[in-house]
Amino acid sequence: MENEFKEVMSQRTNEELIKILTVEIGKYQPLAVEAAELEVKKRNIDTSDFEQIREKAFAEKEQKEKVNSNVVGSGIRFVNFLIDFIVWLVLAFMISSVIGFFIQPTNQGIISLIGYILIFGTFIAYYAIMEIKFQKTIGKFVTKTKVVKINGEKPTDSDIIARTFCRFIPFDRISFLFVKNGIHDYLSKTTVVKDKTE
Repeated sequence: MENEFKEVMSQRTNEELIKILTVEIGKYQPLAVEAAELEVKKRNIDTSDFEQIREKAFAEKEQKEKVNSNVVGSGIRFVNFLIDFIVWLVLAFMISSVIGFFIQPTNQGIISLIGYILIFGTFIAYYAIMEIKFQKTIGKFVTKTKVVKINGEKPTDSDIIARTFCRFIPFDRISFLFVKNGIHDYLSKTTVVKDKTE
């Protein structure tokens, strides 16, 4: 067992070893801590780095706890979904009505294709544009919530695009009944929290 810990600790970075010996020491078995201490001595890591890395790790841990305490529950997520679903349907209907007024295709296949493009296009555009620009959709404006990365930072455009496309995964909508963060949150490394700025 001791050799296993030595092997594991030998593969850790200096920063990871310092975190194990400071911030995360309570999470590890005594043999693992001992193996980490031996690895630090073996590498001759300067212990003056400990304080800086420890402070950084504590700040990260504190930020993560702050974000986790503000994550909204399934009820609010469901309200967001209902409001956004209605808004999306209204938008899709308005856009399809305008396009239908100007285009009168006679081929049923073309009508179906245009319909599918409008449905998916409107869905993607609604979520992507709103969350990129405001970090929230209409539903999130109503419930005073917003999308953030799991560390509390503002999501990048690519995070939001990934989040939007992950919404097409089957059963994503009901995943909130079982976990605080659903499938599209988990895969895009984002979450929905109470918006303290409002």
